[in-house]
Amino acid sequence: GIHAGEIDGKDAGFLALREVLEGKAAQGALDKLVLVFVPVFNVDGHERFGPWNRPNQRGPVEMGWRTTAQNYNLNRDYLKADSPEMQAMLGLVQAWNPLAVVDLHATDGAQFEHDISIQVEPVHAGDPALREAGRAWRDGVIADLEKQGSLPLPFYPSFVVSDDPSSGFADGVAPPRFSTGYFWLRNRLAMLVETHSWREYPHRVRITRNTVVSVLERLAANGRAWQRLAREADARAGAPDGAPQPLAFTAGPEARLIDFRGYAYTRTPSEISGALMTRYDETTPQVWRIPLRDDVQPSVTVAAPAAGYIVPAEHAAFVGAKLRLHGVQFREIANGGKRDVEVFRAETTRLSAGSVEGHQTLAVTGDWARETRHIPAGSLYVPLRQPGARLVMAMLEPKAPDSLLAWGEFNNAFERKEYMEDYVAEDVARKMLAEDPALAAAFARRLQYDPAFAADPQARLEFFYRRHSSWDERFRLYPVMRTDVAP
Repeated sequence: GIHAGEIDGKDAGFLALREVLEGKAAQGALDKLVLVFVPVFNVDGHERFGPWNRPNQRGPVEMGWRTTAQNYNLNRDYLKADSPEMQAMLGLVQAWNPLAVVDLHATDGAQFEHDISIQVEPVHAGDPALREAGRAWRDGVIADLEKQGSLPLPFYPSFVVSDDPSSGFADGVAPPRFSTGYFWLRNRLAMLVETHSWREYPHRVRITRNTVVSVLERLAANGRAWQRLAREADARAGAPDGAPQPLAFTAGPEARLIDFRGYAYTRTPSEISGALMTRYDETTPQVWRIPLRDDVQPSVTVAAPAAGYIVPAEHAAFVGAKLRLHGVQFREIANGGKRDVEVFRAETTRLSAGSVEGHQTLAVTGDWARETRHIPAGSLYVPLRQPGARLVMAMLEPKAPDSLLAWGEFNNAFERKEYMEDYVAEDVARKMLAEDPALAAAFARRLQYDPAFAADPQARLEFFYRRHSSWDERFRLYPVMRTDVAP
């Protein structure tokens, strides 16, 4: 019910639980584990009930709506946690600290015979020992489903090129706005279940029920050992000691060919849209020989600070509230003063063209550099020596895909507020050229070797403004700092 139009999991969950409680399925599982079932996560969307709310799937006749009453997509909200629903869910997670989380969906996409996909993390990301547990869990559930006649997949079946089966698939690790991209940061297991939207609703409910039963059986059998691995992963995560930490992942360019059970299809121009459209013949099954890129590797890696992060006092209330939602440990710095820290100054910034979940997102380039800065009393110290160290980096590293910076929470820091009028800059430039021969030589070289700069009057004036004492040294300075020593 996180997407209330994809409501297979609610009906399947109740069906599975009734059978488990009656002793007809997963016998003895509930003697070994605690199951917390949330049948309807997106309550507002669930109550926005009607036909055709989900036109991309076959049934049920009526269903809920994808987003909340505030139009939040909850499966983009795990890390930023804007919505009251997600904040409540994170409270539930804090209360129970589950070993494993299962997120039940129905996918969109092309027409093919495979009826369900099972994705788990950690598999490509996270603690190495937990990756082995994640792989065993995924493969075990897939094996159970295959025995029951399903055709499960271990990856999300979305074509590399939309609507083109020949382009194949690319595996990956979802960013932490998604459930499976979030829980591995907490050193816990997460499974994304996606039934195939072209299967009729009763079939989708049945295979989701089978998945829930298999999940319970596998966790009952292995949960104690996997719980130990999770605790050990907590201890390892809290000692990064400056080691490189991956923040984002991508599938490498190498592909292998797989046999994929699809249908015969044609690709012809549509007289309606004018676009090239794929049309499938469900009466003619066909095995496609198509590429799969599943060598998933880190695409963004950052060395962790030796100690942790410092959030300045002016941002402490907002950032502290976000950290509390995720159970991240931090403390207030009582005594202000100068400290040697690392700061991040953006070299380039790129804002999203439109709104994304109510935010204007931001991408930056740049690097950390050492400086001495004044740290005011009331600032926050967020140590990395805690189980949620990966989660801290995902929130506070500026290049992390779902960091607070990436979601636009610090956009003000990257907006120029003060300026120098051109007529002032002209006089300032002449004075600086006359007083500083090295600066004059640098300006001459830039004019000679950078034609774009030479042809841009504003760039030429800014050359001097940036070197003048009136320049705002905080422009493009990310407010959060890193430290190698606990304050």
